[in-house]
Amino acid sequence: MRMKRFAMQRLLDWKEDPHRLPLIIRGARQVGKTWLMKEFGRLYFEKCAYINFDRNKRMEQLFSGDFSVDRILAGLAIESGVEIEPENTLIILDEIQEVPPALQSLKYFCEDERHSYYIVAAGSLLGIAMHQGTSFPVGKVDSTELYPLSFSEFLDATGNSSLLNLLQQKDFAMITAFKDKYIDLLKTYYYVGGMPAAVNAYAESGNLKTVRRIQKRLISDYEQDFSKHAPTAVIPRIQMVWDGIPSQLAKENKKFIYSVLREGARAKDFELAIQWLTDCGLCHKVGRVTKGGIPLKAYQDIPAFKLYLVDVGLLAAMTDLDAKTLLMGNAIFTEFKGALTEQYICQQLYAELDMVPYYWSAEASSGEVDFVLQYRGQVVPLEVKAEENLNAKSLKSFVNTYQLAYGVRTSMSDYREQEKLVNLPLYAISLLWEVCDKMNEA
Repeated sequence: MRMKRFAMQRLLDWKEDPHRLPLIIRGARQVGKTWLMKEFGRLYFEKCAYINFDRNKRMEQLFSGDFSVDRILAGLAIESGVEIEPENTLIILDEIQEVPPALQSLKYFCEDERHSYYIVAAGSLLGIAMHQGTSFPVGKVDSTELYPLSFSEFLDATGNSSLLNLLQQKDFAMITAFKDKYIDLLKTYYYVGGMPAAVNAYAESGNLKTVRRIQKRLISDYEQDFSKHAPTAVIPRIQMVWDGIPSQLAKENKKFIYSVLREGARAKDFELAIQWLTDCGLCHKVGRVTKGGIPLKAYQDIPAFKLYLVDVGLLAAMTDLDAKTLLMGNAIFTEFKGALTEQYICQQLYAELDMVPYYWSAEASSGEVDFVLQYRGQVVPLEVKAEENLNAKSLKSFVNTYQLAYGVRTSMSDYREQEKLVNLPLYAISLLWEVCDKMNEA
């Protein structure tokens, strides 16, 4: 099966940009970086020179010499077996963080005025490499993030492109008519998630046991990475944070509490571990804001945050939620499923809507808004409801307190606009910005 990734358009835009710089693709292991780069080369270039730096002594040697662009290119051509021509060859440098000087060398390609080479580089542990002092060519590279498949990409990959097209047409009367189909597929996505190997397996066989086996293997691979790549002293703490995420998200208040991990634990005990997990793209750290003002970052309460996983299917696998619980019956989203729903929304905000979210909670009461976003110079609060529950006291209070134009609630209910609140179905979260634009025009 040939998967379509929306990130391909970003790569095409980069290719067409006359001022492009070498491009770095960041993202967790197994989210499809290598596949995307190779597919980009296959579809849009005459030739593709692929070099993997993992455990590659020859490349370590090549980049231990001087940074002569001609010398490096000659070495890359020999290694890949491809004659590199600047106008028609895509150069792919995979797992580039394994040879730090190679990362540094991108600066010299950027400064070489004779040619504008097409260079893409990727690595699952790039964020860690940068934190460990690898010289990063700031201002000399473009970068983009790759995440697991969004729900829209999942629809396409599972042969439901007609339902995806319907969403993209924004015809909510039609969308509502087919809501049963969307809800069933959303439940499936909660189980399968967006890791390419899991989605492929589901698309090919529909076998959920195979999907879960793949997810468990991925979780095990990530845990092996902890012991392989993390500083020895931090490994047990990384494991504790990682194992603790499901129980943190299961709490009524999903703020990350250190003492849940270990009695008497404090921030300084676990800061490095959390940094490590976010650097390698396995977690999203969502900070708290104290006020609904612009820019949101100015009102961030640094010590308070929530921690989500990179993928909803992995969260379901870590909690051993069986298919029957998730997929059967009408009481779809009770108990832990509220956490799954928040996880799902968080994932779509990053993967589909290119947004870094925050959350808000009141100082003196239980009021909380799940996600607070900044869009076109406005604050947009987003309340997540797992079922059809339309009660949104905190959301209304937040909108009124900060005199916002509107707030958005996403739930299993149909699309509707009510005064200053919009209900957007969970399965249509990809249309959030279109809804915001519509409300701004009203």
